[in-house]
Amino acid sequence: MHSLHPRDLSPHVLAMVGLPARGKTSIARKITRYLSWLGHPTRVFNVGSYRRSLLGAHHPANFFAPENREARRTLDEMAMAALDDLLAWLGGGGEVAIFDATNSTRARRQIISERCRNQGYPVVFIESICGDEAIIETNVRETKLRSPDYEGVDAREAVRDFRARIAHYTRAYEPVTDLESSYIKIIDVGRQVMLNRIHGYVPARLVPLLMNMHVAPRPIWLTRHGESLFNQQGLLGGDPDLSPRGEVYARSLAAFVRGRARELGEASGIPGEPAWIPDDVVVWTSSLRRTIQTSRPLTQRSTAWRALDEIDAGVCEGMTYEEIQLKMPQVFEARAADKFRYRYPRGESYEDVIQRLDPMIIELERQRSPVLVIAHQAVLRALYAYLMDKPPHTCPSLPIPLHTVIELVPTAYGCEERRFQLAPEIPGGDESTIAHP
Repeated sequence: MHSLHPRDLSPHVLAMVGLPARGKTSIARKITRYLSWLGHPTRVFNVGSYRRSLLGAHHPANFFAPENREARRTLDEMAMAALDDLLAWLGGGGEVAIFDATNSTRARRQIISERCRNQGYPVVFIESICGDEAIIETNVRETKLRSPDYEGVDAREAVRDFRARIAHYTRAYEPVTDLESSYIKIIDVGRQVMLNRIHGYVPARLVPLLMNMHVAPRPIWLTRHGESLFNQQGLLGGDPDLSPRGEVYARSLAAFVRGRARELGEASGIPGEPAWIPDDVVVWTSSLRRTIQTSRPLTQRSTAWRALDEIDAGVCEGMTYEEIQLKMPQVFEARAADKFRYRYPRGESYEDVIQRLDPMIIELERQRSPVLVIAHQAVLRALYAYLMDKPPHTCPSLPIPLHTVIELVPTAYGCEERRFQLAPEIPGGDESTIAHP
């Protein structure tokens, strides 16, 4: 992806800091997903993965005790092996490398700083601090018990052993306090964020994302508007009304969202106190009529965002692909050669769409209630690519059919996906037969 800022290409190292079960790896993965989606080559170097790969899994808690000098020496060697690979990757053209480990002592952080500084790479420490026992317990049970470290181990024994491991790390833990270092402290998963000496485009761009993180489970529904009059004719862009079949879909969508929100709200809450009710659903549309009309049977309180408008086809608006191929063969062939980066004359590319959607990602991460996004194919492809951690260049080929709801439920390490096809069915209602930006 072409950089909008000359300094974007300056390599950075982000080093995670924190006790086990504080969400470090989840934060690292979210940062990687976000920066990769924006076009910054980003990679996580997880020291735990090096340990399991080189030493095997199933190490008892005492292996991590500070006084276990032999094990400590081995763990330090694993960390340095990961750091060697990290530096080599940046030297080979990487842009943002994330060193994912506890990095819980000043001595370890000093080594990281010195080695990176010697290579000319600035380091930002990202420390995750959590004193909320409910969050820690959730992290232990929902993520750590699924770790290869505890494969085949009884759940109660795994919890006991992992809490003993946490206790060992706690005894040696030294929080980040060096005022000369660049660091971001995240307290209780975004309840409070503290910054110190944060400079540069990439670190500064991460701050809104980190400030709006949370772990509240909620569904995100993505759907295209109902079939439009332009869809029927295979025309690009424009601001047409819904077709009669599109109006039927709008009613089907309203019934689906009400029922699904009630079902999931009751499943996520406690008896008699659902986590949310249908009226809590936040509904976003683009500023174009076909998305607003699709939302009307569900609510009169939808929010229209211009950032969600369909990709601008420029001089090709209102044309069919057959017309473009016939009247503008050079445009047709250039776009076919690189659909992701090709910008329509006086219009946009998929790359442009991702840049204008950036603020919507932060707003989406902030939401704690269910969100329904009614938008357009190219825009939803870009949003889906972010949420499902797909490489940006794959956006143009991601299937987003008409009259289909894509349900995504964020988890610690990604999203769980389900798809629901609603009435009326549109034969071949994806890019194979319908106008496809």
